[in-house]
Amino acid sequence: MSSVSSVVSKPALYGGAAGRRVTVRDVAAAKERHEKWPMVTAYDAMTARVFDEAGIPVMLVGDSAAMVVYGYESTLPVTVDDLIPLTAAVVRGSSRAMVVADLPFGSYQASPQQALETAARFVKEAGAHAVKLEGGHRVLPQVEMLVSAGIPVMAHLGLTPQSVNAFGGYRVQGRGQAGDEIMADAKALEHAGAFAVVLECVPADLAQRVTTSLSIPTIGIGAGPHTDAQVLVWQDLMGLTPQPAKFVKKYFDLAGEMDRAIRAYADEVVSGVFPRPEHSYR
Repeated sequence: MSSVSSVVSKPALYGGAAGRRVTVRDVAAAKERHEKWPMVTAYDAMTARVFDEAGIPVMLVGDSAAMVVYGYESTLPVTVDDLIPLTAAVVRGSSRAMVVADLPFGSYQASPQQALETAARFVKEAGAHAVKLEGGHRVLPQVEMLVSAGIPVMAHLGLTPQSVNAFGGYRVQGRGQAGDEIMADAKALEHAGAFAVVLECVPADLAQRVTTSLSIPTIGIGAGPHTDAQVLVWQDLMGLTPQPAKFVKKYFDLAGEMDRAIRAYADEVVSGVFPRPEHSYR
């Protein structure tokens, strides 16, 4: 069997057969097959189980938990101790998906040693299969340290939310000459050993050029249709977020459905309709 046919015969990354965890080799093979795949965030075991059973191959326990779980206005306040229990819950709630944990702001920037100590906690205490960190050339030593220690690293370029204050807000990144810098960062991260790179809020043509130039997968969020994969915060795509970003497509009105359900429950309690005999014990 030729090498080409053996690659094609591998199960699809999205919705493929269960039985073992998705690995970085599976993600790389999908890139070779030109196969697109979805990634979503998850922060608890029950949601992770639903997404896992749906065939989602990679789940990110994002520092976006700062906003959607803990109620902060940005990702900056969330800590390692905040994210480790969430990561452990997602790992326990899934059986196939690769679970990637975000390294929060302030937990890896100081030095490669700090990055290794933080990442090791996510792997040992939470069971994470990979970690994600933000930045380009300035974090190359951290990426190299983690990879050399056997911890897979997902990189993140473009609009890196942990640097929102430096950017002056949530703005599109990579226009003009800045696009060349993102391209250089992406290639450097690949050389340092990152197994994938998230491209957030960059022009679609730049994301396409980066995707074509790299042998590792690109994962887009507000980066157009030409990346190898796409990622969204699950509360955004399910319609829980009141004012989602432009790049979000709302696939369901979960907020509306929850509102109707909770009002129906409350009305039945107030009126005495619930609980009925079939909901009671004898």
